[in-house]
Amino acid sequence: MIIKKGNKVKILTGKDKNKEGEIIEIDRSKHRAKVKGFNIIKKHIKTTKEKKGGIIEKENFLDLSNLTIIAETKKTKKIESKK
Repeated sequence: MIIKKGNKVKILTGKDKNKEGEIIEIDRSKHRAKVKGFNIIKKHIKTTKEKKGGIIEKENFLDLSNLTIIAETKKTKKIESKK
């Protein structure tokens, strides 16, 4: 199955191991993806005329080999809709 933007994934390694999230961006040429709310880094931004500077927290890329897709089967969806 191909990993796409919006898929639910589970992180297999690193500081966010065994956590689940949604893919917000993919860089196929470098085999990397950003997962919403995980692998947060602090980036120092310089002040310019247009933007205010400071320290910004944002998601960083994870390697695709460290992610696995959480499969949502039709059976699971049917069970959830009946309740």
